[in-house]
Amino acid sequence: MLVRVKVERVTLDTATSRFVVILKDEKMNRWLPIVVGSTEAQAIALQLENIAPPRPLTHDLIKNLLDSIDVEISRIVVNDLRENTYFALLGLELDGETKSIDARPSDAIALALRMNADIYVEEEVMSKAAISEKETRMNDDDHDQEMAPGDKLEQLNVDLRNAVQDERYEDAAKIRDEIKKIKNEMRNFS
Repeated sequence: MLVRVKVERVTLDTATSRFVVILKDEKMNRWLPIVVGSTEAQAIALQLENIAPPRPLTHDLIKNLLDSIDVEISRIVVNDLRENTYFALLGLELDGETKSIDARPSDAIALALRMNADIYVEEEVMSKAAISEKETRMNDDDHDQEMAPGDKLEQLNVDLRNAVQDERYEDAAKIRDEIKKIKNEMRNFS
């Protein structure tokens, strides 16, 4: 199943000095942070701010080439996550024929923004890597009886909330994974 997302923003993860694009699933209040290079971050940020560079950047050139031969980008899909690397597909349409082209998510997003194409993420990828609003708060209902103050899970929930608030999305993703691991271990012991 595909989840439609919007580019919420491009930000600098201050803990790692890396740029992160935040995709937001507005229906489920989930955010998918994707680390991108500085060039791609600039290309995405310029388009989000509707700033036209004095000369075409690479993504502008690709858009101009596609426009000149009447190729449309129907959508992009972030379709896989393997070994901490995201994968995407560009959906291209020409003369009623559709083709999918492998692309880095950062390039696909930069092109989608320029060509007003929809951006999607596979639900499986969202389930693996998204940060939900629910995860950024302590989950008291699930752990009231099992948790004492100072428990590791409680601290991780606080750390997760702080990481998201501080826009340290790589840290947040690692903390989220640790929370999931602990929850699974707790379920297995129950």
